[in-house]
Amino acid sequence: MGQDDLIRLDNVTKTYQAGAPPALADLSMDVAAGEVAAVMGPSGSGKSTLLNLIAGLDRPTEGTVTVAGRRIDNLSESGLARFRARHVGIIFQFFNLLDDLTVEDNVLLPAQLAGASRRVARARAGELLERMGIEQHRDDYPARLSGGQRQRVAIARALVNAPELLLADEPTGALDTATGLAIGRLLQQLNADGQTLVLVTHDAALADRYAARTIRLLDGRLAAAGVAA
Repeated sequence: MGQDDLIRLDNVTKTYQAGAPPALADLSMDVAAGEVAAVMGPSGSGKSTLLNLIAGLDRPTEGTVTVAGRRIDNLSESGLARFRARHVGIIFQFFNLLDDLTVEDNVLLPAQLAGASRRVARARAGELLERMGIEQHRDDYPARLSGGQRQRVAIARALVNAPELLLADEPTGALDTATGLAIGRLLQQLNADGQTLVLVTHDAALADRYAARTIRLLDGRLAAAGVAA
């Protein structure tokens, strides 16, 4: 493992059902600290499985997953939950905000789960909401916000524990083009400030514009260079 690799998968296979083709097959790859890597491929190619393994939401059937210098494939459930809370932020296509919590309380949630002091967490949440341009909505509920505003809340929530790694699963998939571009620029700005980002996307333009490298998957394997996925 290169010393600046933040993510490394070695010979990872993930099978969900005995006898079925694996979702990922003997996959090895790494992502360096500070990199933006896009993961592309058709539906069923293993993109979501890959993201779930890196996030510690799922475990490989075979192989090892190392993130932020720790092997996570053999951690206990509670160990994985602690690891995720501290080291990984996740942004989803449909925001996954809790409708009965205010914007600020949504952002504070991962900090509370990680046991951060409320005073420190509130200060950090306030900074992030300001940076995302939605400070004025801190006491609103998500249902009152536009899709772009909700995604900004979700990004602030993902960053509240200052994770080394930010994972984004189709972060612009539910947004119109202009709003998607604005979110893309925001992610690019975070990366310019040193944030490592892995971006699963169907949007080739988004990958080309914002990612230093595109990892293409086809049937659970890395597609050969030059193969359109």
